[in-house]
Amino acid sequence: MGPEILCNAIRSRNLVQFYYTGDDVPGIRVVEPHMVAYNRRNHLALSAWFLGGATESGGEGWREYLLFEMSQVTIMPRQFSGPRPGYKPDGGKTFHNVQCAL
Repeated sequence: MGPEILCNAIRSRNLVQFYYTGDDVPGIRVVEPHMVAYNRRNHLALSAWFLGGATESGGEGWREYLLFEMSQVTIMPRQFSGPRPGYKPDGGKTFHNVQCAL
């Protein structure tokens, strides 16, 4: 999956829903997308605030999703207000080569 649909959602601050297979609890996730960039292993990833759906770590918070493990990506009509606490638009120490960001 390319980053275009996620970058569009980031620019418009719309929630995103997708099916994720990259951990031990595959399933639907709903997130506030904040950044698409390369992670430490040089995989294209989404940095997002998890709101709901399948999870192995429970509760809201920051998550990283590998784009190649995402499918059925849908931009939802609901918008979010802006960056969550702890957001680093430059990628911080975790991300580099930012493709798009809030």
